Amino acid sequence: MNSVFFDHATIDAWIAEDAPLVDLTTHLLAVGDGQARMRFTVRGEAVAACTEEAARIVHHCGGRVESLLPSGTHAAAGDVLLAATGDAAGLLRAWKVAQNLLEYACGVAGATARMVRAVQAAAPGVAVLTTRKHAPGLRRIALKATLSGGAFPHRLGVGETVLVFPQHRALLSGWEALAERLAAAAPALTEKKCVVEAHTLEEALSAVAAGADAVQFDKAAPEDLRAWCPRLRALYPRVQLLAAGGIHAGNAVQYATSGVHALVTSSLHYASPADVGVAMQPLQREDPSSYAVFAKCNPTLS
Repeated sequence: MNSVFFDHATIDAWIAEDAPLVDLTTHLLAVGDGQARMRFTVRGEAVAACTEEAARIVHHCGGRVESLLPSGTHAAAGDVLLAATGDAAGLLRAWKVAQNLLEYACGVAGATARMVRAVQAAAPGVAVLTTRKHAPGLRRIALKATLSGGAFPHRLGVGETVLVFPQHRALLSGWEALAERLAAAAPALTEKKCVVEAHTLEEALSAVAAGADAVQFDKAAPEDLRAWCPRLRALYPRVQLLAAGGIHAGNAVQYATSGVHALVTSSLHYASPADVGVAMQPLQREDPSSYAVFAKCNPTLS
């Protein structure tokens, strides 16, 4: 899964953050000159994510990738996510950067896959959408990890959709003013939907009256949504209903069966990391075919 774009500068910045000048341990022990093989193995069930970017980290450090488990692939304990050969110094430079990336991304992807399966089993057709609420700088990684687990992005940035929060409404003089602004902007919104956040049924009704195409309920209890959603669906069949705020693995099924069309969650970005072990071994000679495997998976780098 290479649908999320990572430029070369991003990969190099990750490497430079951890090893900008010299690997002091490798230099001190004088173990960097020989050839070696490095394997990243998952110690429990997981979903592979960002293995392609981990491979690029290795490649940028001079390594040659032997094998790679594509993002989105379900992995069992003991499966090798990535194997590479090359100069020991280069592999050691790439080691922790790639391992940290894999542990975070595979952890998020695995948690996402579990939530998506649970939601689809309880309420087929209800989507799991992930927010942009994560630490700055993680957007591409978080996006690729959640896509690998089967979720879909809710909103990648403020320029992507119209989403009216109470913070926006606080700067207007009420629902009528919002309706006037949306009506005036209607020609420009031909290709976009307008989503309005609500906390109560009354706010939801006001949002639809103001021109909302979708209502995003924030921190509404599942039992309240069970009462509100049938009424809204009956009155406004085309209006989409979303549940957001505080949705996690422990309550996702309750929200999925409440009558909404989709769940909006940030919790997946904070999933426990996958347990990825790294083994290094010296080689007597390098395998010239290893780079060909990587080049086939990543033709733009060959």
